[in-house]
Amino acid sequence: MTETDGPRVTDEVDYTPGPLNRDARVYVAGHRGLVGSAIWRKLEGEGFRDLLGRTSSELDLTDREAVFAFFRETRPQHVVLAAAKVGGIMANNTYPVEFLSENVRIQTNVIDAALETDVERLLFLGSSCIYPKMAPQPITEDALHTGYLEHTNDAYAIAKIAGIMHIQAARREYGKAWISAMPTNLYGPGDNFSPTGSHVLPALIRRYHEAVQDGATTVTNWGTGTPRREFLHVDDMADACLHLLEHYDGPQQVNVGTGSDVTIRDIAHAIATVTGYEGATEWDTSKPDGTPQKLLDVSKLAHAGWTARIGLEEGLRSTYAWFLDHADSVRQ
Repeated sequence: MTETDGPRVTDEVDYTPGPLNRDARVYVAGHRGLVGSAIWRKLEGEGFRDLLGRTSSELDLTDREAVFAFFRETRPQHVVLAAAKVGGIMANNTYPVEFLSENVRIQTNVIDAALETDVERLLFLGSSCIYPKMAPQPITEDALHTGYLEHTNDAYAIAKIAGIMHIQAARREYGKAWISAMPTNLYGPGDNFSPTGSHVLPALIRRYHEAVQDGATTVTNWGTGTPRREFLHVDDMADACLHLLEHYDGPQQVNVGTGSDVTIRDIAHAIATVTGYEGATEWDTSKPDGTPQKLLDVSKLAHAGWTARIGLEEGLRSTYAWFLDHADSVRQ
């Protein structure tokens, strides 16, 4: 992309979705993370033969020159942008500068390098936290930009909104057939089980597991337990990503979820059962609850022909089994 190329200013993209060539080079940015590793497994299982990934020690995505050099050397045909700095309420609320700055730099570098090297298909992965705190439930894609964000993760949300706008701008100015997907709360193998940096579900798995190991009779969780959350297994998310790449094209982000939610109390009880914890559960109401409810409207995704397959109980049991199998190596 140079000044002499000139922009292609258009509201329409001349692209018809269809099966991706299994011999095409696909770069999965963030291929070691929760989402990226699931997408890598999915693509491998679907017969993709030229997958490309780099760890953060091999390629620092906040280093603009390094990212451009990588794209010029490898020339991927398709890109899945799953790399991000992520964390739970405490991490987001404590380090808003880092969550905003690092994510904006990662996204901008990858998307700009993809523009320069003429990547055909790019899928940007965001988060359901982009929607207003008090958005009508279930949340449709049209709710974006209609209200105030949840303050505990507003910096991360703004970074993801910037990514959506970057994709839309690339479509409008350069005619790129690039898309964005907004997943709900994800969980599964490869998750971060840190007591301070993880999201609610893996944090609860670790908390109840350690309570069983220690013989504790009481577990204390943050907040009131009344907020409602939707949980999607990461393998379902990976399946949805490939489906969107092959069946959807449009400027608007697509919600990815199950279409149903549970209270935090419900999920805590389910995890206690899965881990074998039989003690009491208490709630520290001095800690923040976050958004009261965050249920995605997934009718756009259903219209594109995809629905979630892995039930919550099945997903929790398989995730806990993975946690036990990888107790020595999970991110803690």
